[in-house]
Amino acid sequence: MSAHPVDETHPVDEKLPALKMATSGLQHVAAMYAGVVAPPLIVGAAVGLSGTDLTFLTGACLFTAGLATFLQTLGIWKIGARLPFVNGVTFAGVAPMTAIVASAEDKSDALPVIFGAVVVAGLLGFMAAPFFSKAVRFFPPVVTGTVITLIGVSLLPVAFNWAQGPDPAAHDYGSATNLTLAGTTLLTVLLLRRFTRGFVKQIAVLLGLTAGTLIAIPFGVTDFAPVADAKLIGFPTPFHFGAPQFHIAAILSMCVVMVVSMTESTADMLALGEIVERPADQRTIAAGLRADTLGSALSPVFNGFMCSAFAQNIGLVAMTRIRSRFVVAVGGGFLVLMGLCPAAASLIAVVPRPVLGGAGVVLFGSVAASGIQTLVRAGLEKDDNTLIVAVSLAVGIIPISTPAFYHAFPETARIILDSGISTSCVTAVVLNLAFNHLGRGSEARNGTHPMESGEELAPAH
Repeated sequence: MSAHPVDETHPVDEKLPALKMATSGLQHVAAMYAGVVAPPLIVGAAVGLSGTDLTFLTGACLFTAGLATFLQTLGIWKIGARLPFVNGVTFAGVAPMTAIVASAEDKSDALPVIFGAVVVAGLLGFMAAPFFSKAVRFFPPVVTGTVITLIGVSLLPVAFNWAQGPDPAAHDYGSATNLTLAGTTLLTVLLLRRFTRGFVKQIAVLLGLTAGTLIAIPFGVTDFAPVADAKLIGFPTPFHFGAPQFHIAAILSMCVVMVVSMTESTADMLALGEIVERPADQRTIAAGLRADTLGSALSPVFNGFMCSAFAQNIGLVAMTRIRSRFVVAVGGGFLVLMGLCPAAASLIAVVPRPVLGGAGVVLFGSVAASGIQTLVRAGLEKDDNTLIVAVSLAVGIIPISTPAFYHAFPETARIILDSGISTSCVTAVVLNLAFNHLGRGSEARNGTHPMESGEELAPAH
């Protein structure tokens, strides 16, 4: 007998009272806010944007995250999983984007090159969505877990640099004051996560950033100028940083990121479908991937980056048991409003870098931890899978541990090689094919690949 009679609205399609809809939507925004603003902060700092432009970039990413969330939750035509999914800037693209910035002779061209690469990757991903929903078996947990782990590991150095201060050339870079502020912020987040519950626990990172910023005021490292200069109402002007530029190496790099992002989103859809008791079939996965990729392709028009599902919000759905997709759509509305209010977006620019560094340890470390959780389900008791993870992680860590390792290669090749995420993903996919597919068909079907045996992928972002 069906758990939900024909004449009863499924919880996913339920429209809650206005107040509950608004507060629950805000909670989703709070749970993913830090994850949305971190990528533009990292990339913007690498480009050397001014406080005003950094505020603009952050607001643009909030705005495009809202639009992508609308596509995913409300849907149009065959686009959108129509599940309570929050979409936003994916961490998977940060390392390749910073590699693109590092390779640019003129930093002012870096963002247009990134935007051009994201547009192409998004359009190609949109066309590939229905086929990818069938080919996802080639990206089992042994591949996705390795890549997601490396995403977190590759971002941790960013947090460590932030903890020391905004400028390596400054006299107070790495000072006791800066490190104390970072440590205090980290401790605040940990205490909130340990001793609070519900909504407060979910926004521990946000509260930690607020507390750290307030503590930093007496030390004179908090600059409120971005807020004073920001307008109350604004719009992310299309192509504010210049028309997109299309460079082959950058496009290839972001296409690899798109594959990673689509794999993560598929895992998230499978997990969320079980949680809300509306299992994600192949059609749902294809529609969800179309929303991800179309949102990514449109995002650069408004100066945003590649979008993907946020797994932390899946945990929020599981915890609160509020399964309505319209609640998440309301959250998307709040994201759009925040993107249209530069004053709100500028608040993150006020946070001192050491404070961001302390919170970043938790934020980026959590990404690595989610990858490890996925690897737990990857069948590492099999020597072949252990070898795949070992070699792929080693290849991915090369640019992190030895940045000049590929110095003798052409600059176009280094855009890909200097991104540990890209090289690790390619290595993991190739090794997985070699050890678990080619010439091993029967063995591969005997438990090596969860997707083939009906087991869902673990959620990760």
